Amino acid sequence: MENETVIIVISALVAAVSFAAFALPFLNKSEKKERFRSVIEKRRKDLFIATRDGTINKVKLDDSISARESMVGFYRVQQLAGKMGEKVRDKMLQAGIRNPKAPLKFMIAQGILPIILCGFSMMIISGTDKEISNGVTMMILLGMSVVGYKLPDILIKNTIIKRQQEINLTFPDALDMMLICVQGGIGLEQTVDRVAHEVAEHSPMLAEELGILSAEMAMLNDRRQALQDFARRVGSGGAKSFATALIQAEQYGTSISQAMRVISEEIRDARMAAAEQKAASLPPKLTVPMILFFLPSLFIIILGPAGIQASQSGVGG
Repeated sequence: MENETVIIVISALVAAVSFAAFALPFLNKSEKKERFRSVIEKRRKDLFIATRDGTINKVKLDDSISARESMVGFYRVQQLAGKMGEKVRDKMLQAGIRNPKAPLKFMIAQGILPIILCGFSMMIISGTDKEISNGVTMMILLGMSVVGYKLPDILIKNTIIKRQQEINLTFPDALDMMLICVQGGIGLEQTVDRVAHEVAEHSPMLAEELGILSAEMAMLNDRRQALQDFARRVGSGGAKSFATALIQAEQYGTSISQAMRVISEEIRDARMAAAEQKAASLPPKLTVPMILFFLPSLFIIILGPAGIQASQSGVGG
């Protein structure tokens, strides 16, 4: 009976784990869709409030919170660092951080982290028994200051790179879907909104940006500004080319579908070129690991038996 009970319990656990593994992707998809919908609905609400209050032309609306908080936060950042604050704000948006207080927190972190790391280094240096010269101490403190100042920027840049890579991976397919919709006679705003819903499961980041673009194009009177804000939020070359091509197509009356087709091909070519560049840079990167790890083992395998035989013959003689 005990063995049968153990088998039943194990079977039940395996069945529960299998069901969880089967249901988890669907739950993740629903969570992504809900998050996407909440961001877009919040954005539409903010644009409606900004339009009603008459502040839509006074501030660039490029986050998912209220226009009033955006204006206040951006004004504080401008007071603190001027043009630097605008660059930091663009970095935050490209990293997917839409809180207007994020640039202020970022600059505060750049000012506080060097102090914290320097204090921690001083504690370690004072707690050691070895004598450390003043020059070495100054070098350590200077190094910690540089690390503390650069660390937030490095983390944000890594987030931006990963986000842009994910967006660029799905963006050509999204452009192909836009091309089909535009050729089918659907308006540009409805096309962007439809494609945003379609790609929400595969690329939530691109879906959010396209959804915000659709909301701004529907609510704002200036479609050019909405496209420029989209390019500024994403920051990748494909997004900038997309925005520039649509602006020029609208300005000069050229075909939007042809522009989308060309941009899609360019992004795919750029992605292929990046893959080929990574493949070409692989052999030089493998040279040092092969010298350090592969060649010594190869020498041991080849010369080991000869060395053993030589030692045995010497002992026998």
